[in-house]
Amino acid sequence: MNMKASNKTTDLSRRTLLLGGVATAALATLPSVVSAAARFDAGQSVATNTIRPFRVQVPQAALIDLRRRLAATRWPDAETVSDRSQGTQLAKLVPLAHYWATGYDWRKAEAKLNAHPQFLTNIDGLDIHFLHVRSRHQNAMPLIMTHGWPGSVFELLKVIGPLTDPTAHGGMAEDAFHLVLPSIPGFGFSQKQRAQAGTLTALRVPGTSS
Repeated sequence: MNMKASNKTTDLSRRTLLLGGVATAALATLPSVVSAAARFDAGQSVATNTIRPFRVQVPQAALIDLRRRLAATRWPDAETVSDRSQGTQLAKLVPLAHYWATGYDWRKAEAKLNAHPQFLTNIDGLDIHFLHVRSRHQNAMPLIMTHGWPGSVFELLKVIGPLTDPTAHGGMAEDAFHLVLPSIPGFGFSQKQRAQAGTLTALRVPGTSS
C-alpha cells in the first residue's frame, strides 16, 4: 500500500469533512448571528455597506474607569449553600473581579486582535466587526467562522495560523482557508440590534467580487 497516497487521501477526506460540517454550520448560523443583539461604543454607525479598515484602540481613560468601578464593587453576603444552586459563588467571583481589576492586560489582548486585518461594514443598519485573514496559498477556500454565544473572536485566534497556513503546522497547502471571523452583534465591536431582528442581506469581503 502506498502510505503517502493513503495519508493524502486521509487529509483530503478530513478537509472534505471540515467543509461539510464546519462551513455548513457557520453559514447556517450567520443569519441568526447578524440579527442578534449587540454593543458598540466606539462611535455611531455609518449607513453604508462600505468596508472600512478597523483597529482596536480603547482609550486609557476607559480602562482606568473600568478598574475603578471593579474596585468599588459592593459585594453581597456569601450564599447559604455549598453548591451553585444560588448562583455564582462569591468565593469564585471576588478573585475573578480582582484579576480583571489588577492582573488582566488589555493592551496585550488588544495587540493580538490588531495583529490581524480587521474591518467594519454595515449590514441591515448595524456596523459589523470582522477579521479577514487571507491564506498565502493558492486555491485556499473561503470559510466563515463565528464564535460562541456568549463569546468573542478571541476564541478563534489560535486556529487562524493552522487554517490559513497549514504547511507551517504540518499540513498541506490544499488544506488552506481564507478566513472571515465576524463579531456577532452585541459582542466585541459589532453594534447591537435596537429593534426587532431583520434578515441578513450580505457580507462582502475585501478582495472579492461578491
